[in-house]
Amino acid sequence: SPELLMAIARGLDVPLRECNAWLLAAGYAPRYPETPLDAEAMARVRDTLQRLLDGHDPYPGIVIDRFWNVLVANRASLLFLDGVAPAALVEPLNVFRLCLHPDGLAARTRNFEAWSAYLLGQLHRAALVTGDAGLAGLADEIGRYPNLDGLADWRREAAPREQALLVPWELDVGGGRALSLFGTVTTFGTPQDVTLAELAVELFYPADEDSEALLRELGSAVSARR
Repeated sequence: SPELLMAIARGLDVPLRECNAWLLAAGYAPRYPETPLDAEAMARVRDTLQRLLDGHDPYPGIVIDRFWNVLVANRASLLFLDGVAPAALVEPLNVFRLCLHPDGLAARTRNFEAWSAYLLGQLHRAALVTGDAGLAGLADEIGRYPNLDGLADWRREAAPREQALLVPWELDVGGGRALSLFGTVTTFGTPQDVTLAELAVELFYPADEDSEALLRELGSAVSARR
């Protein structure tokens, strides 16, 4: 029965998208809708997400889907797009392409070996766990980037230069200056919609005082230009 299938799914913590697939495979109708984020029914959700990101400024913040496509962003995150080649900015804007493409942020990432190993690990694990053809295709595409050949192995952590609490993202912003950032990921607690269940809010924070000051300086410069 569909009730038994859903009881098993809850016990195994099966994602909502896969719950619908289970039901279809058993001959039942899907239970969970998949509402586009730009739909009228999602207006309150969009407003809440944008308010959360705007309140996080001058620190970068983005909302991503299951492919890590950027759906919503705050002003601070847009600073990172300056000087990025069009090849890394194809729509939809994707975090993996943006950060790993040789014409994207890869050349500006000072700890690229460690950062790329983290990102590749996230991408490949997601593809393996979900069996999603779209994620598998994205992993195959990015795995062919020439700057990744023989550099980062997602199965092996890069040896840190020094003991640290977490792996930061060290991004060159020009003028000999760099940001050191760490991130947190937030998801909806009680989603009953596939889209909501697969959304994640990633908020970046400065990992040191110099990065804190630099983010505020960059944010003030953008405000002054408006």
